[in-house]
Amino acid sequence: MSTALTFVESPPGLFPLLDFELEDVEGARGLHTLRSSDAPGIRLFVLDVPVYLPWYAPAFDAENYESVGAESDNTDVLVVATISDGSPVVNLMAPVLVNRTTGAARQIILGDEWPLAARLAQPAA
Repeated sequence: MSTALTFVESPPGLFPLLDFELEDVEGARGLHTLRSSDAPGIRLFVLDVPVYLPWYAPAFDAENYESVGAESDNTDVLVVATISDGSPVVNLMAPVLVNRTTGAARQIILGDEWPLAARLAQPAA
């Protein structure tokens, strides 16, 4: 499945890119690629928080929800995943907030209360 996402501001390090395609990775529930529509060579891997990090509950404020035009019950939260020292890590400091209805998205920088590179445990069953 592929879903168009439009960031309300370019994710950090990806200026001026705003339009992306979120695609499921076949055979890996909750794992997706996030590929730039304008620069297809730019691709990130992102994870569904409920599948891989059910305990992760960052506090978004009203301004965060308003920035993607959604209420808290109409959003998904994704985190960027990378490989570090041979194992997967996720960026909990800057989750991606997505409006489920419109595809509006924003990477929210939370601050240092969450780690930039947290080791990933096995996904929930």
